Amino acid sequence: MLIRIKNLFTIKGYSLFMICMLLVGTGISITMPYLSLYSTEELGMSAGSFGIFMAVSSLSGVFINSFIAKRSDNGINRKSIIVIAMLSSAIGYVSYLLFHNYFVLLIVVTLFNGLGAAAMPQIFAFAQESANASKSDDKTFALSTLRSLVSLGFLIGPLGGTLILGIAGYNGLFVGTSAIFLIIAALVVFFLRNQSNTIPTKKKNKSQTSVSIFKNRQIRYPFFAFILLFAVNAINAINTPLFIVNELHGSHAIVGIVVSVCAGLEIPIMIALGALSRKITNHSLMMISCFIAGLYFIILLTSTASWVLIAAQLLQAVFVAIVMGNGLSYFTDLLPNSPGMSATIYSNGSTIGRLVGNLGGGLFATLIGYRFVNIVCLLLVLLSFFILWRVKAYRRIDNTLEKAHTL
Repeated sequence: MLIRIKNLFTIKGYSLFMICMLLVGTGISITMPYLSLYSTEELGMSAGSFGIFMAVSSLSGVFINSFIAKRSDNGINRKSIIVIAMLSSAIGYVSYLLFHNYFVLLIVVTLFNGLGAAAMPQIFAFAQESANASKSDDKTFALSTLRSLVSLGFLIGPLGGTLILGIAGYNGLFVGTSAIFLIIAALVVFFLRNQSNTIPTKKKNKSQTSVSIFKNRQIRYPFFAFILLFAVNAINAINTPLFIVNELHGSHAIVGIVVSVCAGLEIPIMIALGALSRKITNHSLMMISCFIAGLYFIILLTSTASWVLIAAQLLQAVFVAIVMGNGLSYFTDLLPNSPGMSATIYSNGSTIGRLVGNLGGGLFATLIGYRFVNIVCLLLVLLSFFILWRVKAYRRIDNTLEKAHTL
């Protein structure tokens, strides 16, 4: 394992990619726990209007990501895209302090945070191209390790945000977040080699990057499956704390332990699963994740004590680690010659899934109760398994298109 980790640094720019991913995760998660509080307490938004605000700004990232992805695989310099995206994110977070009118803030944040959403998939795409150029045979492990650093950032960020908020208030919180994205932009400008110097110059077939997820079942089916799996994860994140307190009569301390155990296990499991990429396919791992998640929700559905949920977090951590850590590599396997498109499909699936889960989680809990929300999650997981099973004989889309283009 140590040799494989050491070999990752033979990929050009990999150490910089690691730093950037850690900072991206940290930057996003610093404000995440406090964004709803700031918007409702300081800006006067209602809970409903804040939900609409977040939904619109999230969907803007999906559309802008899709627009950029096709063009980035056709020759637009990824380094420039990453820098512009980081600068846009910095402006987006400062905008919370500059604009207090709801509609003005909505327009500004939707535009700049939408552009900023392209940063992470483009860094993943750049890393994949660098791995190809460096002739690495461990690309899945490399991408999984990068994804684990985003998760590590999500562990560090909330703690940092709490400290900043206590010292400098909301002004320090949003300025500090913007500063992180400016630092990333500076690192990319000064230390990341230009794309033309990193990857072989090769004219790409435009048909390779114009694959529509709604026309090709090999992409469409997994894309919908990933939306469902990310929705399940978001629903679980909302419902489990409420289930522990209201149904199992557990304490808030138990909630903290459950969340911490899962988050702490995710990162080493994510790295370990990436290391297994030579022995088991990403598609098989996805189907295994559905089975594990199904078992997890059956345990939650039948549990009568809080300690059971603590023990069950091992299953939840494996499920999350596979979906988040190996999910990107799944689409990379399908589109090996279109790294921007594959990373964006994964990113968009996660964004839409979280949005659906966040909107649906509270609704389901209200309608059927906290315990029975686990039945909904179980059904969604089974549906995802069936969808992935339908495309078990998948093949590389790029290669198929290349053959079709030459006929």
